Amino acid sequence: MNAPALPLAEVTDRALRALAREIGVADTARFLQQFGAGSGDYTRDREALFGHLSLDDVVEQSKRHARGRDA
Repeated sequence: MNAPALPLAEVTDRALRALAREIGVADTARFLQQFGAGSGDYTRDREALFGHLSLDDVVEQSKRHARGRDA
């Protein structure tokens, strides 16, 4: 049995009300902050940080990092 889909605005309103009721207004605000848009230009920053690396370089660095964490 499928219920008709609600308009997104109503889904959002109901979800926020339920969340605020369950965890409070302050914690609801804190929860929502994690989904906010950041600032800056991720594409430009990513290219500056990692543009010179090959996929193999990234994989190797990831493996070295994981080994260091396990030690």
